[in-house]
Amino acid sequence: MSDIQKDRSYTKDHEWVLLDESDKSIAIVGISDYAQSQLGDVVMVELPEVGDTVDQDEVCGAVESPKSVSDVFSPVTGEIVAVNEELLDQPELVNAKPYEEGWMFKIKVTEAKELDGLLDAAGYQELVESAQ
Repeated sequence: MSDIQKDRSYTKDHEWVLLDESDKSIAIVGISDYAQSQLGDVVMVELPEVGDTVDQDEVCGAVESPKSVSDVFSPVTGEIVAVNEELLDQPELVNAKPYEEGWMFKIKVTEAKELDGLLDAAGYQELVESAQ
């Protein structure tokens, strides 16, 4: 059974979104426990560049495992304000702690209404169950 955190939102592409406690216009993004379990051992992570502007659903990174390379999509429109550089040397953090140290990037949300279209934990649970 995948771990689905109730304090964040999810995309149909298995990214999670958590608004920063100190600045609700900043969204922290990573891939879900379900996604990392489907990939297997993550051996490389491609991250966007700080300062990049991305549109919702735009490819802005990738996660590579021995099985495949999977694109990472931006869940919202905005500007990349931070990336988790630890993942460049320790991509396995995506597997070990996908909701903590395995976060991928932070984005300054410019279209807040897009957050309303994301799945809550219950909706994401249904998506995962229907995929199994």
